[in-house]
Amino acid sequence: MSIADADFTYVATLVRKISSIDLHPGKEYLVESRLTPVARRFGDRDVGALVYRLRRNDRAATEAVIDAMTTNETSWFRDQEPFDAFSKIMLPELKRIGGSSLNIWSAASSSGQEAYSLAMLMLDWLPMHPGKTVKIHGTDISPTMVARATAGRYSQMEINRGMPVKYLLRYFTQAGRDWVIKPEVRALTSFRQGNLAEPPAGLPPMDIVFLRNVLIYFDQPTKRQVLGHVRRVLRPGGFLVLGGAESTLSLDDSFERVEAGKVMIFRNGEAI
Repeated sequence: MSIADADFTYVATLVRKISSIDLHPGKEYLVESRLTPVARRFGDRDVGALVYRLRRNDRAATEAVIDAMTTNETSWFRDQEPFDAFSKIMLPELKRIGGSSLNIWSAASSSGQEAYSLAMLMLDWLPMHPGKTVKIHGTDISPTMVARATAGRYSQMEINRGMPVKYLLRYFTQAGRDWVIKPEVRALTSFRQGNLAEPPAGLPPMDIVFLRNVLIYFDQPTKRQVLGHVRRVLRPGGFLVLGGAESTLSLDDSFERVEAGKVMIFRNGEAI
């Protein structure tokens, strides 16, 4: 049984209000497939009964639904080219500009693989650059994902999704069937809840922002809003990394396109 039109509209409106994600008509199957396990968890017979619970302002159910609808695909060193550009182009350029500290924002950090991947690269880089300090700030709208990222504990199946053996042996300890990030990696990272559609609070000025495969879920006004928030926290001359199908074109003219091997990155051109 597919989700009723009225129930889909209610869920889409709720998700849009809280997360700014645009669930337009045609996403009914996605909503049904992601919310069916949530309905079972709450003891509801189907998604319709779960939506009835939402209509009664059940906070726990609402948080579970937002978690289900905003949890996205992630893996270690996902799409290797952006990480190559990070090491070979962005870091050398930022070193040339100077400064003793680097702040990197992993926006929509999910369960932490992207932030920890960046941290491992920085642990390779730091010994060659004495006096430098680095912090990687992960944010995600889902409190469940923030807790998972902070815990830094991953199943063998999750490890198998892109983790190089050299980093597994160097930066993880085994705990039963799981793998746990070592303290030296964790020390470079922090995770907190954050909504990209709202101005970032508590973040320092950033040198690099990874905002990959996120804009595709927003409508055009929200994309402009998110990019505006990013630009205001990104230092002049800092770099923005988007997903392969994403661009700032026609959204924010303050960003300059920079070819970086097989990928396109974007630079904050304000007063460089």
